[in-house]
Amino acid sequence: MEGIVKLSISHFLLIYLLLIIVLLIMKKSKVTQTKLLLVASLRMTIQLIIVGYILQYVFSNPNPLFTVIFLIIMIIFSIHRVITSRKDLNNNFKIAIGISLTFSGLFVLLFFVTVVVGKSIFNPQYTIPLAGMIIGNAMTGVNIAIKTFMDDISKEKNKINTLLNLGVEPKNILKPFANNAFETALIPTINSMLGMGIIFLPGMMTGQMLSGTLPTTAIMYQIAIMIAICCSVCTTVFLSLNLGYKSLYNNKKQFLEI
Repeated sequence: MEGIVKLSISHFLLIYLLLIIVLLIMKKSKVTQTKLLLVASLRMTIQLIIVGYILQYVFSNPNPLFTVIFLIIMIIFSIHRVITSRKDLNNNFKIAIGISLTFSGLFVLLFFVTVVVGKSIFNPQYTIPLAGMIIGNAMTGVNIAIKTFMDDISKEKNKINTLLNLGVEPKNILKPFANNAFETALIPTINSMLGMGIIFLPGMMTGQMLSGTLPTTAIMYQIAIMIAICCSVCTTVFLSLNLGYKSLYNNKKQFLEI
């Protein structure tokens, strides 16, 4: 098998022609998010170029300290992304999300790298890319879960107050909302697993095959990472919701904020 073709700058820039098509279609459809798309595209390009040069240096100079620092930055930014997207979360809920995302992400990452792959957790070639997929998907799952949970609570305030006046414990009131948010957050991951292989070839597998890896090896890695992602999303969302919703009421069974 051939190795991956290196893109020249001129050939790489041609991909932005497709972005122009998207912008024209959005304008034709009178979608008002064209400016946001341009900002997102520019931000993505700049961030990935910077990260690319940083990773090139880290991979060329493998040092445990670099790997640890990169992981810490990754976790901090993922937590920040979640908690800043919801201004209505109290501090204890935010702490619950931070602990859940950190614990679940690192646990799954450690198991995958050291047990499944059989490499040191300080090996940047494996740890950093895998951490990006595991922690990134967990972050997305928590974002969906928290949005669903808080939006549902906001819509059902009258129902919640009625149940509370009837003597129903806050835990029993909020638990169904948490379960619904948990289920909603898992849907994208499960749908990806259902369609994978038949409907589309996932990014990790495609990237490995482009670099010359045998398809059978790429398949095993892809199956393993999808199960790891599923576990990470599941545990992070479950812990965030089940630790977080308890911060909405006190020991006297009174809601602090809804």
